[in-house]
This record gives sequence, structure tokens and C-alpha cells, in this order.
Amino acid sequence: MSKKTMQEVGALLVRVILGLVFINHGLDKFQALEGTAGFFSSLGIPGWMANVVATIELFGGILVLIGLGTRIVPLLFAWIMIVVMVIMPSERGFFTGNELHIALLTMSLYLVLAGSPLLAVEKLLPFGQKRLEEAK
Repeated sequence: MSKKTMQEVGALLVRVILGLVFINHGLDKFQALEGTAGFFSSLGIPGWMANVVATIELFGGILVLIGLGTRIVPLLFAWIMIVVMVIMPSERGFFTGNELHIALLTMSLYLVLAGSPLLAVEKLLPFGQKRLEEAK
């Protein structure tokens, strides 16, 4: 297997896991939207933002999973993770308690920078990543 193929498989694994994790988190928020809105309010975040975050996580996760918007949607995920770490600092220090947030932030930024063309829907579109790579 060539180095490029191995890198594409690695990016695919990151994309699939990231998509699944955010789908799960978005579903959790939608299933308890009133409680999530209350929690957001308790942190000083407007309760209606629970709808926005849940939508980004659920539908963004689906898009990332199928390989559509693999450089844009993870940027939204990264922003959410940064806000979470700033708004909800861990009492046990920055790294302890934020491991998941840091891992998801890093995975998101990886996809923003590298993309994930393997088995991606966007590769089939006229404006997709495949066309961008061919233009290089």
C-alpha cells in the first residue's frame, strides 16, 4: 500500500469516527433539548444555542460521515470544542477532564487541513475535493 493510500485510509478513519461521535452527541442533545437548553443557560449561554449546537453536531456529523463538507463542518466542530473548553474549564487542570474535547478538536483540525477524499461524496461533485486536488 502506498504512503498516499495509507494517509487517505487514516483520514477516512478520522472522518468516520468524528462523524459518529458528533452524530451521537447531537442525538443526545435533541433527545433532552429542554434540559440541554437549561444547562446552556446555567453556563451563561442563551438556551436557544442548544438547538444550534445540536443541529451542527447531528447534521454536521452525518455530512462528515458521508464525506460532504469535510473541511468546513469540522471547523464548526472545532469552534464548539474551543468554546466548551473555555466556558467549562476542568477543575482538575486543562488536560485532565478535557481529553475528549482536545482529541475531537485535533481530529476536526486535521480534517480542516488535510480533508478526506477517500469514499467521500464530495469527491463526486463538480465542486468537490477531487476537483480541487486536480487543480493543484
